[in-house]
Amino acid sequence: MMTLLSIAMVVALLSAAFVLLRWPTYQCLGDTPLPTLSFLAILFTSGLDVGLIMFPLIDFQTYTTETDYDFTSPLVIEFGFWGGLVWGFYFLTTLYFCAIEPRLKLFELTPIRWVHNLVVIATCAFTAYLFLAYLPSYIEGISPVATYLLVGTVIVLAVVSSTRLTVLRVLSLSSTGLFFVLIAAAWLASGVGISGLLGTMSGLNGYLANLDRFVLPINDYHGFYLSWWFAWSIMIGQFVARFVNGMAAWKLFIAILIVPSIPIALWFSVLYGYFAGGIPVSDSITLLMIVVGVLFVINSLDSLTRLYSQNLGLTVEALGRPRYVVTHAGLLGSLVVLYQFTPLKIEWIGMIVIGLYVAIYGLVFTRRNDLMGDAPATAKTPNTPRT
Repeated sequence: MMTLLSIAMVVALLSAAFVLLRWPTYQCLGDTPLPTLSFLAILFTSGLDVGLIMFPLIDFQTYTTETDYDFTSPLVIEFGFWGGLVWGFYFLTTLYFCAIEPRLKLFELTPIRWVHNLVVIATCAFTAYLFLAYLPSYIEGISPVATYLLVGTVIVLAVVSSTRLTVLRVLSLSSTGLFFVLIAAAWLASGVGISGLLGTMSGLNGYLANLDRFVLPINDYHGFYLSWWFAWSIMIGQFVARFVNGMAAWKLFIAILIVPSIPIALWFSVLYGYFAGGIPVSDSITLLMIVVGVLFVINSLDSLTRLYSQNLGLTVEALGRPRYVVTHAGLLGSLVVLYQFTPLKIEWIGMIVIGLYVAIYGLVFTRRNDLMGDAPATAKTPNTPRT
């Protein structure tokens, strides 16, 4: 499995680099273009969950004690798992759904369509299941009943949010804004000052110095993260491609790969200041972390629910709002309960998605003549919006 993951990593990253260098000025346009700020907020909140908020303080300790990570600091390791190169998957798939899918319509082929949407549903429910599993470690002393009620509420809110793009957009913008509030509040509460924060952030230079170490899985735990990114890559690319507003490919690269890494770097640097300085996290900051983390989960679930419901025609228009909410909340809730009795791992979903990559690469190659004469390199205007 690790060998296949390594090969997939290299191929995906080389593909992203190739299309960027070959067609840097190609204009990307989705069928529902949004202002750049809204696009960035939806991208950022759809591709992340509560783990970004809560895992680092635990992970820092692990990276300090295990020899696999001796080549750099725990801060660099955590950033390498969540930021930088891994966002290249989203760039590659977003560009694909803007430039190639409208021409070849490979995701309308029945086998690919069903496998892809089953992966979306499984990953959506698995995200909620992980939230259920880790919730007691986020909220000390929470009872099992309260845990299930909170997870159920999150699922219902996510499904309701997915019914209207306006709600999804406002929630994404609000969550992103609140995340920056969290960063500022946690930094101020730490007392490290500007010089302390800048000093910590300077350590992230180690990421560029060790960039090659993050291309292939360092160990099984890193493999878990890379499998997670692969599992999400196609579905996030398909979802956010709808909102691209005509930006050139090189701008899309910056928007997807560089911009989200900035708040991630800030947040991890603030938390690393707590870890390195032995500073306790106050109850108020912990509460704010939980609130932001829950909002991130809602954002992730509503994005995926909106995606697979549209792909399968199980939309609000088709079902009506009450039936839509009951159907999708019931489906996701049932899968969350089922996952407690199954050995499902995100690595398995990642392998299925890698299989989809192989199928798409093969089909693009066999149908390459359909792209000739209308290649991205020759595009002067954005794509015609799809219906």
